Amino acid sequence: MDTTRRAAPDAPVALTMGDAAGIGPEIIAEVFRRRPEWSARCVVIGDLAVMRRAVQVTGGALPIAVLDGPQQARDVPPRCIPLWPAVSLAALPPFGAVSAAAGRAAADAVILAAEAALRGEVAALVTAPLNKAALAAAGLDVPGHTELLQAVAARHLGCAPAQLPVRMMLSNDELRTVLVSIHVSLREAIEAVTAERVWETLRITHTHFTERLGWPRCRIAVAGLNPHAGEGGLFGREEIDAIAPAVERARAAGWCVSGPHPPDTVFMRARAGAFDVVIAMYHDQGLIPVKYLGLDRGVNTTLGLPFVRTSPDHGTAFDLAGQGRADPGSLIAALEAALSACGSAAARTGSAPTPAG
Repeated sequence: MDTTRRAAPDAPVALTMGDAAGIGPEIIAEVFRRRPEWSARCVVIGDLAVMRRAVQVTGGALPIAVLDGPQQARDVPPRCIPLWPAVSLAALPPFGAVSAAAGRAAADAVILAAEAALRGEVAALVTAPLNKAALAAAGLDVPGHTELLQAVAARHLGCAPAQLPVRMMLSNDELRTVLVSIHVSLREAIEAVTAERVWETLRITHTHFTERLGWPRCRIAVAGLNPHAGEGGLFGREEIDAIAPAVERARAAGWCVSGPHPPDTVFMRARAGAFDVVIAMYHDQGLIPVKYLGLDRGVNTTLGLPFVRTSPDHGTAFDLAGQGRADPGSLIAALEAALSACGSAAARTGSAPTPAG
């Protein structure tokens, strides 16, 4: 039974600290230094000592408001980090090193944030980067955020993760792309191009834009898998046997969907304004064009979850951690996207924190 609750209009956005050995905590600190008005609109879920270290790394003089829960975020004054210290580490991990403890704490923060979203205590999730090796060292059998969030939401809904299909969208100011498959080998990705899976991707994408964001129409372009979109079967039959039937099914439902388009030109056309979003057949086909345009404003959004989740489009950057040089631009863009999505949903439908740090 679905017991997911709708968040209140003033519910904060949860921001998870990411891996404590990476750049996540310091770009979070820098976000509140650059965007002080967000102090009352967000709640950071993480470790107090980790966030104090991040403040020092990024220049100091940024107070931390310690909260008992997300509901106190609205009372946080500007130029403070609103922290719910619901996870803790026995010791600070060294910067740039894989740590099982850091991996476990980062995952716990994500799980707590997701559960808070499902209870309606937070309006959305924004997740700072995890480290896959640290997750594995902590004994977690998930490759990343997407699969972890899918598992938490499925457990809440009382179904298997496979019954809650999700998709990854990477976007920036110029291009949006949604992936049919994510973290699998190229051979497995080709095998995943089936009519049902392409249709499912179209359904999840259309639902996100028209129902969650409230767009009256979303122009979806579907990329082919093979060169020249198969050239009528000369270079492969996936376009004929799998992609075109899914496109026709979507068009029969009244959606604005076209394709399969040659994958070497469809992203250029979308960037020029012909389409709102491109469905890509596999990870690198869709992400190379977006990342080529720059990582500083890229946003990763998980479609299909019962709550909004965004993240920056980069990793933990262990080589930069602890130097105070990491660019928070992508995290700022992810927060802007989450706050905007919350505002779109809202249009359709305690005690003071303790200063610390």
